[in-house]
Amino acid sequence: PGDQEAGELGLAAVPGRQAAFRQALEAAVHYARAVGCPRIHVMAGRVPLGTDRAAVAGEMETTFIENLRYTADLLSQEDMIGLLEPINSRITDPRYYLNTPHQAAAILEKVGRPNLKLQLDLFHCQIMDGNLSRNLETYFPLIGHIQIAQVPGRHEPDSPGELNFLYLFELLESLGYTGYVGCEYAPKGDTLEGLGWLRSYWESRGLQHGGTSKAAK
Repeated sequence: PGDQEAGELGLAAVPGRQAAFRQALEAAVHYARAVGCPRIHVMAGRVPLGTDRAAVAGEMETTFIENLRYTADLLSQEDMIGLLEPINSRITDPRYYLNTPHQAAAILEKVGRPNLKLQLDLFHCQIMDGNLSRNLETYFPLIGHIQIAQVPGRHEPDSPGELNFLYLFELLESLGYTGYVGCEYAPKGDTLEGLGWLRSYWESRGLQHGGTSKAAK
């Protein structure tokens, strides 16, 4: 994330911070190797204070692409995948550079490396664009990780909000998604109690705790 006390939230697209980005990336790879994690979220960073987003967009994209190619080369040696996550600018972070899956997909196409993927957080995607069914279908070949939270409260999927997660989970299954679904939400209470939605979901699908089939038993 860079120097968070100085207001940074990632370095990959921030001009003039290339050396710090590479140092941070090497540290992230070290940690990922130690815990056996094959994916690293490469945070783009914020538009610098006092600058207009449109005025620096070109320079930030150029910096981002350069750093992502460096990232892809380094991660390929470790058999790891780099992930790009768009973060909404309407609620969460007005200055974050990477905001939509469309922007991320365009950058991934320009970088052109197979070990860089889209980290699609449905919370951010819904706030910026909606159209989740079509976006999941369109960008599915690029997706390397999915994250979820209800909108707008960013709590459990069964909390009041805009998203129908029963439908979205079934859509992911129909598309053939076999990766993890990260629960990046703020629990309304106790973490384990808050996972009651998952137990209910398993039961609705005829599964037991842990996602194993009752029929298989």
